[in-house]
Amino acid sequence: MDIAVMWAGAAPIITAFAIKIGSALLLYMVGRWLISFAIRALSALLTRRNFDATLQRYIANMLAVVLNILLVVAILGYFGLQTTSFAALLAGVGLAIGAAWSGLLGNFAAGAFLIIFRPYKLGDYVVAGGVEGTVVEIGMFNTILNTPDNVTTVIGNGKISSEVIQNFSTNDYRRVDRTAQLAFGVDPLDAIALLKPALAAIPNVVAEPAPDVEILDFNERGTQLAVRPYCHTSHYWQVYFDTNKLIAETFGTAGYAAPHTVIEVQKG
Repeated sequence: MDIAVMWAGAAPIITAFAIKIGSALLLYMVGRWLISFAIRALSALLTRRNFDATLQRYIANMLAVVLNILLVVAILGYFGLQTTSFAALLAGVGLAIGAAWSGLLGNFAAGAFLIIFRPYKLGDYVVAGGVEGTVVEIGMFNTILNTPDNVTTVIGNGKISSEVIQNFSTNDYRRVDRTAQLAFGVDPLDAIALLKPALAAIPNVVAEPAPDVEILDFNERGTQLAVRPYCHTSHYWQVYFDTNKLIAETFGTAGYAAPHTVIEVQKG
């Protein structure tokens, strides 16, 4: 067969295919631009409405996924593929993936509830999923905490939502719980009178409520005091350690005897 004749027959097909490919690329680029524009517009709207930054990213990510899927379906439809069949196939694949990745999808669903109900936000100091630390990021599938020993810890949102969440940043202050052991013979009321004003002088201890110093218990070494100043959670460890030092300094200056266990031995 003559090459010119073959080319003459193939040229319209190749040209039409090339036009379709070019049009699909143009459709893809325009679609991507429109998706970016829509996400930027949505983010700007949510910012004006004072939505939480984490919630903004969450909604924007979900919108981007949905719009990109619609763009792919539209391009396939442009090439003449049955998009209804593709949608059914996509649904079937989604079910298969959902069965295989049930834990991951569970984390995704839990993340949506965490974003909606907001038991914590970025910067809060929490105990979540059995881990204590500052919230660095709230993602679609997991939450990232920075622990007090400066370790970045990633926790699945499903684990967090199924356990108790403690948020230490919600209230204006929290209590620091310490104890002070007195030896037998030391007057606990005298020790209380010395500790209370000294605790109030510790930096970052709040004035209201005032620090508590009370008799907590009696044991084999003597009287045990409950020492409880209050402070903002960001100053917790500073107040914690300063309270320990204060107890040692106050009792040392007062000349209190060191507590020791008293064992009575009875002669038979």
